[in-house]
Amino acid sequence: MLGEGAECWQCSRAIKVSCVGFCGVSNKINDTAWTVEEQYFNTTLSLADKGVLSAGEHNFPFQFLLPASAPTSFEGPFGKVLHQVKAVIDTPRFSKDYKCNKIFYVLCPLNLNDIPDIEQPNTMSVTKKFSYKLVKSGNVILTATSDLKGYIVGQVIQLRTDIENKSGRDTGAVVASLLQKVAYKSKRWIYDLRTIAEVEGSGVKAWKHAEWKEQILVPALPQSILQGCSLIHIDYYIQVSLKSPEVSVTLPIYIGNIAVNRVPLSPSRSVQHLPSAVVPSAPPEEEEAASGYHPMDNVLIPTKSHSQQQPFSYAPGLSFQEADSEQTGSPNHPTLCLSTGATVPYYAEGNVVPVPTASSLILPPEYSTWGYPYEAPPSYEQSCSSANSSISNGN
Repeated sequence: MLGEGAECWQCSRAIKVSCVGFCGVSNKINDTAWTVEEQYFNTTLSLADKGVLSAGEHNFPFQFLLPASAPTSFEGPFGKVLHQVKAVIDTPRFSKDYKCNKIFYVLCPLNLNDIPDIEQPNTMSVTKKFSYKLVKSGNVILTATSDLKGYIVGQVIQLRTDIENKSGRDTGAVVASLLQKVAYKSKRWIYDLRTIAEVEGSGVKAWKHAEWKEQILVPALPQSILQGCSLIHIDYYIQVSLKSPEVSVTLPIYIGNIAVNRVPLSPSRSVQHLPSAVVPSAPPEEEEAASGYHPMDNVLIPTKSHSQQQPFSYAPGLSFQEADSEQTGSPNHPTLCLSTGATVPYYAEGNVVPVPTASSLILPPEYSTWGYPYEAPPSYEQSCSSANSSISNGN
């Protein structure tokens, strides 16, 4: 239910207020001359008929019932899902009509538990055969595994990568990226692909079986499914790739609003101990046949860097500090805010002041400038080091 009050100081023929929800998509970036539109609701109320209003302030209460099918609000470079209230004072002939509008935000939560097998680990593997030193050849087996298939804002993606370098040449660095793909349906499909976060690890030496365990924090992002909207589709992926030889695997994931319900994994089932996917071995290469058996030593890959996009702007005028004074005033319940992209609520520490949206990009906070829980999670090596030091101190 949506309620408001309209104010006026003008003689009028009529005072009307409308509640509108629609999606618009354009072929040009940041262009509101929509090429394609679809409407979700459009209701108009007449608050006053023809007459003369005395000087002063007049208040006209109204309310609208929003349909349950209204999709979540979204703002992107090529399209928007927009919900707003418009008011107009229809003045006599030759006089200027007075108009105003107020945008409001709708959230239709995505419950990850409604997606089949969402609590299962996500695994993908690929084998790449390549040549080096003109006459020599080998292959690399790249396997990536995430602990779940769906996450919410502020949750950590536990990622494990196994690399078998069956060659006499070192590989390039390994990179894990969180990717966002937004598809806009206009006269043709328009795709906006961007890297949200990226973690880089060292390469793998020749004839080594390497394991890389890392964590990626899910920043404030639009949800994966805009239920009820057919013009804008949002998808997320974890991509793990080697720079040399060029090979990559892609894990599709969901970003939602309600976390996955799952029983805590026992140590034997946790992602750290998940067995590598069984991949058929390639036939022995010429180099192997010529030089004999090569043992595959097991090693751990150190992390070289974390990187993430610059901070985004907040949606203008949005703050929920007064929604629940007991919760928001508690140090355990930080301020509830909205992000620019899909206006998905998330929690932020400290006093957050909304500022007008100046960027067309859907960008998450930067790891280095945000406190808990938007701080970058420690690397696997750092976690092990702190655990080992705690054990040593305990002894």
